[in-house]
Amino acid sequence: MIRHIVMWKFKEDQHDNMLLFRERLLALRDRIPEIREMEVGININPSERSFDAVLVSSFDSLDALKSYSVNPLHVAVSDFCKTIRTQSVSVDYEF
Repeated sequence: MIRHIVMWKFKEDQHDNMLLFRERLLALRDRIPEIREMEVGININPSERSFDAVLVSSFDSLDALKSYSVNPLHVAVSDFCKTIRTQSVSVDYEF
């Protein structure tokens, strides 16, 4: 299994769009079969060093993750995110 974690920092004036992004991302759970688990959290304890939101998801394999990454539904949500974020980081690991 592969765990895929992404964290984002969003532009100051994008709170409503951040919530819309979260909603759109969570909707992918039922639309992209490669996703085994997915949760998206909004940071409730912001600080200077923290990120605003996190995605924690699981896939059967690295190939499944790659398929998800290029799925047009995911690409559309990712493209939207790029317009409202300032930074993102990710990590993928086997578990």
